[in-house]
Amino acid sequence: MEARHYKKLWWEIILATLSFSVFPLLILGGVIYHQFSVSYTAKIMDNMKTLAENRASSIDLFLEERIAQLTGLANTQSLGQLQNEDYLNRVFNIIQTRSKSFLDLGVIDEEGNHLAYVGPHYSILKKVNYKDEKWFQEVMVTGVYVSDVFLGFRKIPHFIIAVMVREKNQSWVLRATIDSDIIDNIVRAAWIGKKGDAMIINRENVLQTTPRFGGKVMEPPKAPDFAAATGTMVEAMDFRGETIIYATSIIKLKKWILVISEAPTEQLTPLLQARFLAALIGLGGVVLIIIGTYVTTRAMMKELQRMDRKQAASDEMAIQSSKMAALGKMAAGIAHEINNPLAVIGEKAGWMKDLLAMEDVAKSEHFQELLDAVHKIEFHVVRAKTVTHRLLGFARRMEPVEERVNINEILDESIDFLENDARYRNIDIQTNYAPDLPLTTTDQAQLQQVFLNIITNAIDAIDKDGEIVINTRSIKQNNRISIEISDTGPGIPKEALPKIFDPFFTTKEVGKGTGLGLSIAYSIIEKLGGRIMVASEEVIGTTFTIYLPVK
Repeated sequence: MEARHYKKLWWEIILATLSFSVFPLLILGGVIYHQFSVSYTAKIMDNMKTLAENRASSIDLFLEERIAQLTGLANTQSLGQLQNEDYLNRVFNIIQTRSKSFLDLGVIDEEGNHLAYVGPHYSILKKVNYKDEKWFQEVMVTGVYVSDVFLGFRKIPHFIIAVMVREKNQSWVLRATIDSDIIDNIVRAAWIGKKGDAMIINRENVLQTTPRFGGKVMEPPKAPDFAAATGTMVEAMDFRGETIIYATSIIKLKKWILVISEAPTEQLTPLLQARFLAALIGLGGVVLIIIGTYVTTRAMMKELQRMDRKQAASDEMAIQSSKMAALGKMAAGIAHEINNPLAVIGEKAGWMKDLLAMEDVAKSEHFQELLDAVHKIEFHVVRAKTVTHRLLGFARRMEPVEERVNINEILDESIDFLENDARYRNIDIQTNYAPDLPLTTTDQAQLQQVFLNIITNAIDAIDKDGEIVINTRSIKQNNRISIEISDTGPGIPKEALPKIFDPFFTTKEVGKGTGLGLSIAYSIIEKLGGRIMVASEEVIGTTFTIYLPVK
């Protein structure tokens, strides 16, 4: 595969892995967060609903207890007793020792006249007639009356509870002013957080208690109008550009409406924190998945490249072996075919020499030329036989066989094959062999393939006018043989050195190299138990060093 194909495959694997891991994680996280958000919001709404109902019930209970107190007092005491202000004062003090809910007490006849009064506003209220007051008319009709907050004669916001009693042939009213701070305290208990608020309004949307943020008693509140509320309700509403959660509940005795408000930002803080934590955990998970995917796929791609390179090298070696085997058979056939006419030519040349010796040809003026021609024929026959002998030896070494060999001789044979090409390019091949180089057992054919490849690369790198130096030496310390092949070519760039033995990597022009020669050479040397190294400096040249064990 080419590098771009590996890269494309790598990205495809990464995207596929992320698609089947990150996206489900995000979807799962989103679903879990949505469910948590819905549940948590519902819990907040339920809590506000419960709070509103509890506060409304507390106010109803307070009013019922005050009505019960007044009704019990009115029905157990006679008008004669209670219109005595000393007696009424003693009763009021007794009530105050158990509950400070009442601010004053007053006894009023059916004509609206104040018969007796105990409280802080004696001078104002003692001579007042209530016959035309709304609350008096209501209590005379209904028997029990709880008023809204009003100013009355004292010009101070307050509300009262009044009960009507029929005694003999007359009716009278026991009236008490309620300490509104108690109601306010009950309502304030619903103030939650820094922005929570609570208030009571009547059916005209007028405040009956003092809210936490803005607004005064007996004024409309700075909130939506809930005067028409019919029961307990919880709803998030936009008011003046801000979203607020409102809960309402009805105070049954008076039909007042308790309104509780909360800022969602406060109540939803744990949810927002959970969302942030979930996002952080999700992001961390995504980062870990991405890193894991990157590392894993990178390792996979490296392993795939290694296997492909190994497979390509094996295939190339098999092809090369097949080529070499075919070349060996061809060389053997050619050698045999050439040896026969060479034997005839050699025989005839010998016969011609014998004839020249037997006949009186020596006196001929061309005798010497004839003799020289015969000698040249014999010389070139011997030279041709040497070539065919070498071809036969090359053919015999095509099959992988381990044998005792002399490295210097294998190098000489390899140089002989390439000598003409080197001479044509004006490249001088020099050898500096160690004379005491030990014999070793190895595969001569494969080793010669390595030498041919490296020397051929050196010739191609120099191109013209250069030098190749081949050194051998024995390293007795670790029982090895060292072969150095140096050239005066342009050298290999530093960035290319780490990849020089990679399959398909080549520094040659497109179409002039497969990039498998050095990879195969590296594989052969490793298989033979040796090691191959390269050192190069641009402009100066390149040196390949091969270490082989002495077996």
